[in-house]
Amino acid sequence: MKRIIMHVDVNNAFLSWTAVKLLNNGYDCDIRLKEAVIGGDESSRHGIVLAKSPVAKKRGVKTAETLMSARRKCHHLEIFPPDYHWYQEMSNKMFDLIRKYTPDIEIISIDECFIDYTKVQNLYGDPIKFAYKIKDEIYETLGFTVNVGIANNKLCAKMASDFTKPNKVHTLFMEEIEEKMFPLDVGDLYGVGRKTTDKLHQLNIDTIATLAHTDVNYLYKYFKNQAQVLVDKANGIDDSEVISKAEERKGISNSVTFSYNLTKMSDIINKLSALIENVAIALRKEEKYAKVVGVTLRDKNFHNKSHQRKFKTATNNTDEILKVAKELVYEMWDEEPIRLIGVSLSGLTSSVQHQISLFEDVKEKETSSNLDKVIDNLKLQYGSKIIHKASLKDANIKKKYN
Repeated sequence: MKRIIMHVDVNNAFLSWTAVKLLNNGYDCDIRLKEAVIGGDESSRHGIVLAKSPVAKKRGVKTAETLMSARRKCHHLEIFPPDYHWYQEMSNKMFDLIRKYTPDIEIISIDECFIDYTKVQNLYGDPIKFAYKIKDEIYETLGFTVNVGIANNKLCAKMASDFTKPNKVHTLFMEEIEEKMFPLDVGDLYGVGRKTTDKLHQLNIDTIATLAHTDVNYLYKYFKNQAQVLVDKANGIDDSEVISKAEERKGISNSVTFSYNLTKMSDIINKLSALIENVAIALRKEEKYAKVVGVTLRDKNFHNKSHQRKFKTATNNTDEILKVAKELVYEMWDEEPIRLIGVSLSGLTSSVQHQISLFEDVKEKETSSNLDKVIDNLKLQYGSKIIHKASLKDANIKKKYN
């Protein structure tokens, strides 16, 4: 049986959720129908647009521009402050509604998730009818609209949900890729950032179809190991599983949101290193080893990118974890300013069987692990800032293990 994956995405989440709150409190107009934005303090030059109404969008208002600039485009602009506590409440209600039908739900941000419909298809029937049922129930129960994408994998489901909005259901099954996805600009391909898009355009690879049929060996000169990934994406190939919340609890994670944008790779790696050190300490404290490391980057426009990778052998060694985490960042970051970094260790196990390579320095591996233990003990006795490995820099990140 082919997999059936759905992607549920709230339409204009922050503005929609604010509109629902205002209407619930007796506000006499739906701000989704007015010149309105969600933003910070207008008196501050740093106040920016977090979300905009369709009317404001037509006037040229853009996400992340200053409120002063938006005001010049919309003289009657209404600005409403964000309410993150309310947003989280609405998010939780939506995910709880979906969980009534299946536990196989992967939350990827506050306003979107994947559903593995394969296992419950015999219960609820035709996936398109079910998608409409979910969409309509969310609107009737919670008061906001969503788009639902249906496909045979997560990549195509995400692409489908980004087709025409709002309040739509779209499909992008494997047999529909040539018709629906190939004509799109290569920049519309999920997971392809601005930097990669610009480079592809420079190579005269303008559409997803062109990328799908480009020789991997040619692309390797420009994108190294990402060449095969790009061609696979363009052909709609994605074997990643929907990871439910129950699976996520079997791991250790940590994240930090910054009060300023990280614009240099060196700064991102510095913060990443501190996060990795913290989760690795927690891992060793529980006497566990991790099979998978994941990294999440959130840019200034609140867009998330997440990649994960399996280790050759489960590990709790800080240097080994950091090495792979860095590789994920190098693959993901497209030079968009970063506001949040998250790391996770999953697939935890209590024992590990080393598969030593002929070229692996066993003595160095043992020395590194022993050094981790020494540093852990010193920090336990004298505090977290007493010592760090030379390869790690203190980024003043608080410990917050999940």
